[in-house]
Amino acid sequence: MADTLPDIIAERLAVLFCGINPGMTAAATGHHFAGRGNRFWRAIHLAGFTAEEILPRNDRMILQYRCGLTSVVERPTARADELSPQEFLCAAAGLEQKIARQRPRFVAFLGKAAYSALAGRRDVAWGLQPTTMQGSAIWVLPNPSGRNRAFTLDDLVDAYRQLYLAAGEGEASLTR
Repeated sequence: MADTLPDIIAERLAVLFCGINPGMTAAATGHHFAGRGNRFWRAIHLAGFTAEEILPRNDRMILQYRCGLTSVVERPTARADELSPQEFLCAAAGLEQKIARQRPRFVAFLGKAAYSALAGRRDVAWGLQPTTMQGSAIWVLPNPSGRNRAFTLDDLVDAYRQLYLAAGEGEASLTR
């Protein structure tokens, strides 16, 4: 099994999706959001980010849509609650350097836990945040994990579509 999951990133993306950490299946396969129950690929497609639903094994295709993928914490776990607050704090500087170097328009945190830990705040709202990170706007989205039963697929699509519309503002489309 891989120790980490490589970023899929490029300069000046419209959106850098930032997961909490890799799941065990993603780490084992080397592909983002590869867990059987994960709804990320379907949600971003239905929200308008991609013209087709990307399969996890083709995760690098997301770059064609001016979107990228990274994780706050690199260590894979079966569940995000296996991470300690210290792991988020230790990962913060590396994530900020990555964002400063790549300069995405939006950094979309998938779930409140990671952004809450980085921001040092418990009262994080969904959607656009009042602060930026290294000049990139911050957006908090529901986690697409199949373990997140608080959000249906329709709820995810609605939340992700709001970011899609904001990221596409002033552009004909997110595609090149």
